[in-house]
Amino acid sequence: MNTWDDVSAPGKVGHLLLRSVRGRDVPARWARHTQNAVHWATGFVWGAQFGVVAASIQHRRAWWVLALVTAWATSYVVPLAGIYKPPWEYDAAVLGEDLSAHLLYGAATGAAFAAATRRP
Repeated sequence: MNTWDDVSAPGKVGHLLLRSVRGRDVPARWARHTQNAVHWATGFVWGAQFGVVAASIQHRRAWWVLALVTAWATSYVVPLAGIYKPPWEYDAAVLGEDLSAHLLYGAATGAAFAAATRRP
């Protein structure tokens, strides 16, 4: 992943943002770090929103899966500069792998949230 062509969608979004801010292209050596930073920042923002919603709902467990799937699905339905293809252009295996990875991350985050907010 040493070129902008090799990065995933978060890297491409970061590349667009960096080019907009700097007013010129950015070196390819920034590709990997930009991809990671945008991916983690996206997860952080969704996690913060999830925390606010989860804290305001008494029976939050029923909503966790819906919130996680919604966060994942928005990546595919938001037509941001043509970075993602429409979901129907991906095969089921690709979507399934991506969804399962995000659900695993979400489940771990939800478990950590639940443990941190558990009352004695």
